[in-house]
Amino acid sequence: MESSLTGGDDVSKSVASIACTFMAILYVAILYAPTLILRLPPSDSFQSYMIRRFICAAISSVFSLIACSLILPIEWGKSHVSSVYGIRLDHIWQAVVFPLALTSLMYAGTLILNLLLLLDSGQEDRENGSSLLDIIKNVVHEFIESISSMAYNIQAWRNYFVAPLTEELVFRACMIPLLLCGGFSTSTVVFLCPIFFSLAHLNHLLEQAQRSGSWLKALTIVGFQVGYTVIFGSYASFLFVRTGHLTAPLVAHIFCNYLGLPIIISQRTGMVTVASVAGLLGFIWLLFPLTSPHLYNATTDNCMCWHRYCTWS
Repeated sequence: MESSLTGGDDVSKSVASIACTFMAILYVAILYAPTLILRLPPSDSFQSYMIRRFICAAISSVFSLIACSLILPIEWGKSHVSSVYGIRLDHIWQAVVFPLALTSLMYAGTLILNLLLLLDSGQEDRENGSSLLDIIKNVVHEFIESISSMAYNIQAWRNYFVAPLTEELVFRACMIPLLLCGGFSTSTVVFLCPIFFSLAHLNHLLEQAQRSGSWLKALTIVGFQVGYTVIFGSYASFLFVRTGHLTAPLVAHIFCNYLGLPIIISQRTGMVTVASVAGLLGFIWLLFPLTSPHLYNATTDNCMCWHRYCTWS
């Protein structure tokens, strides 16, 4: 990758840590004050409220990007600043296909279960006199309808666009370069960055407590969510550091949000468990080969402090 950026580890660990902490706090705090920050009157419309939160998340992301660019040792006017954040168009298909294929292995059980349910539904249609062609047409039609309906579903926009994009910008594109240039080791960054990511999800504690009426139940649910976000955050951080491409963790994030938690065991059939185990083994086997820096970068020479993939081949 051509780059005219300069600078070594010019960011201190304390500055990097404080900046990341502030970004995490800002990302959550700003979401809970849309009417205050945007000076808009309160509204009973859930869609209106969510749109305001989208705007607040965007403001937080832009602020983090600007702050990060001011802290990092960037030589202005001589660089593609977007590449600092992994925002690139080169090697885009690799950044989409390989991480998506890798992530799907963790969902092998889920995908097999969905396939079996689809086959069962098709069998019922066959018994009711539908032809194979009609069944295929119905499946395709239902899929297109479900995708089309997302355009008008504010929750879908949140889960599959706004949340993944803004979270990846703040917690991967901004924080990881800061921590790497701050002199933290690669392994530390991969496991430290998700801590900020998981803490940003503690805001769900109050929401869960209000819904369930029990702090114990809320702590259990949120504790599980935090644990899951730490695991996913480590994986997303690994993808970002290894590839230097923001698209890699972004597509994985969207995919995981769409399918939810992986299904490992199902009472319906043992095939799901077998597929889950096989998928896990395949994931471990292909983790490093499918994230090789050479697949995502024209060169791994003369990189800056935030491009740790140069020394992680």
